[in-house]
Amino acid sequence: MLVRFTKMHGLGNDFMVLDLVTQRLKLTPKMVKKLGDRHFGVGFDQLLIVEAPSDPNVDFRYRIYNQDGSEVENCGNGARCFAKFVRDKRLTAKDEIVVETANGRAILKVREDRQVEVDMGAPVLEPPKVPFDAPEQASVYDIDVQGESYQISAVSMGNPHGVLLVDDTASAPVETLGPLLEAHPRFPARANIGFMQLISRSEVNLRVFERGVGETMACGTGACGAVVAGILRGKLDQTVTVHLPGGDLEISWQGMGHPVIMTGPATTVYEGQIFL
Repeated sequence: MLVRFTKMHGLGNDFMVLDLVTQRLKLTPKMVKKLGDRHFGVGFDQLLIVEAPSDPNVDFRYRIYNQDGSEVENCGNGARCFAKFVRDKRLTAKDEIVVETANGRAILKVREDRQVEVDMGAPVLEPPKVPFDAPEQASVYDIDVQGESYQISAVSMGNPHGVLLVDDTASAPVETLGPLLEAHPRFPARANIGFMQLISRSEVNLRVFERGVGETMACGTGACGAVVAGILRGKLDQTVTVHLPGGDLEISWQGMGHPVIMTGPATTVYEGQIFL
């Protein structure tokens, strides 16, 4: 069958977006991996699926697949693209869109300046819920990798994140340490690993090694998790500009019990059709 799709990106974190409200398709992990191959398929960091909701009180179901075919709980850059997509395709005319994800509800707001604001929900810090293997909750944990000890913060933004402070993101060992921490036994569901450089109390640089993908140009949930970790460690203010390789996000968090708010752009690259 011939399937319509849209290629989009949020600060270089790129997506293939499928409307499965007006189209019908049953995806398999093998099919997702084939589509995600940058040489033989469309190529993407994540595949985003728009589906009709199972809950009548929300507008859409939002599903996310990594390049390796695994389904994941959340994607902040993808959420911004999702909001732009459903508006552009006239699936909704709402400025505020409520979606259901594998991790619960999310609220997406399209602003007048075309930036998209996403209520990412409150961060989860209890180790069993991240999940992270630790006897009790702390802002920083010591973790051993191949005989070396590192300090890491563990936080879930609907998906698990480990955050390290580094002196310089340009020289941070993202390609070598990232995969070792992603698959560390203390992260039983694997994790996204953020390498954060503090510039000031309101500005950071960040690189993220994403679970099931590798390093990406930007990671929305990673930016949220990094700012939460920095605030908990007393090093950041409530609103922070996060510089990622693909561009900037604004992240705000008022503290425990409050949601993390992420604001940034979403861009359409092209429309296409592919035979499956």
